[in-house]
Amino acid sequence: MISLAGRDIMHAWVKFVFTGVGLGLLIGVTLTMAGVYRGMVDDARVLLDNSGADLWVVQQDTLGPYAEPSSLYDDVYRGILGMPGVDRAANVTYLTMQVRQGERDVRAMVVGVVPGGPGEPGQPGYLIAGRQITRGHYEAVVDIATGFKLGDRIQIRRNHYAVIGLTRRMVSSGGDPMVFIPLKDAQEAQFLKDNDAIARQRRRTAGNPAFNRPGTPGLLDAVIASQSVNPYINAVLVQIKPGFIPEEVAEPIRRWKRLQVYTRAQMEGILIGKLIATAAKQIGMFLVILAIVSAAIVAFIIYTLTLGKIREIAVLKLIGTRNSTIAGMILQQALGLGMIGFVVGKIAATFWAPIFPKYVLLEPGDAVRGFVAVMVICVLASFLAIRAALKVDPAEAIGG
Repeated sequence: MISLAGRDIMHAWVKFVFTGVGLGLLIGVTLTMAGVYRGMVDDARVLLDNSGADLWVVQQDTLGPYAEPSSLYDDVYRGILGMPGVDRAANVTYLTMQVRQGERDVRAMVVGVVPGGPGEPGQPGYLIAGRQITRGHYEAVVDIATGFKLGDRIQIRRNHYAVIGLTRRMVSSGGDPMVFIPLKDAQEAQFLKDNDAIARQRRRTAGNPAFNRPGTPGLLDAVIASQSVNPYINAVLVQIKPGFIPEEVAEPIRRWKRLQVYTRAQMEGILIGKLIATAAKQIGMFLVILAIVSAAIVAFIIYTLTLGKIREIAVLKLIGTRNSTIAGMILQQALGLGMIGFVVGKIAATFWAPIFPKYVLLEPGDAVRGFVAVMVICVLASFLAIRAALKVDPAEAIGG
């Protein structure tokens, strides 16, 4: 049986190999789609790891700061620092926008962090070059995926920043590289109005009779000055003391501060279960479609190869070859085609994954499951050809 299958493959090996390569490219796309989903999940987990937080304190009744907008006053962290079990608490803002350098711009998540050293909540966990943000204005640490280099000048809104540090794999849940700047600058950038809007707001305030009553000198100037200050942040990142459980620290903050608090497990559930859920469903649909197409291709090729040797199959039946031997020959050809296709697909996915704009994570477990799925598809796809072969009349060997 093995000899029959091998001899038939060698007889038309060029067609067989090229068919396997074509199938392999399709399998490579399938493995890549699975890798894109794994990459999205890994991006979400990396985002949480990079924050350095055990708890995320956000606006009540929101899924912030990543899945929904969240707004808190920037003095909230002081009260949180006094809660039992809290070791560190730091304000942070997140804003996805275009960051400009010269004539080009890069889509990035701009993160406003409190200046400090490694280990401070929100600060990049490690650098591959340069230093951390230590000044209150106009410094930036960037992910190398932005393409920026040490010493570059980048523009965020109206301000310019010097790149003083480089980091790696600091990305948002959507895969956008991160740009870290001082918190005060980020607050200004997130809620900055253009000059015309500011002038209109000041005229509107000046025209309000409530601010021009006798006996309230300086009130108008104070209100106008307050409008140029942004006291808001998106979240407070909290690190807990050793020996404390995240939930037992989170519950008093929810009860007494009237804020929403998420643990690491809860935040991961929000990112994976809600933020990327739709994309995951779309990728799942593509995987199903690709599996069906792969099965159809294998079935068509094996059926065509079988029809091309009807006379040979009739001769085998005429000399007394058992049906199980003929069926095994066709099945081995289908499995051989699947084997070639999987090897080509795995190599192709490994080579082209790094050039994708989004992170593609090819896990060994997915490769094993993919191999099993390909073999099962090949077995099922061979049934049509086996059925056609078993219906061949031995008399056709004489009549042809």
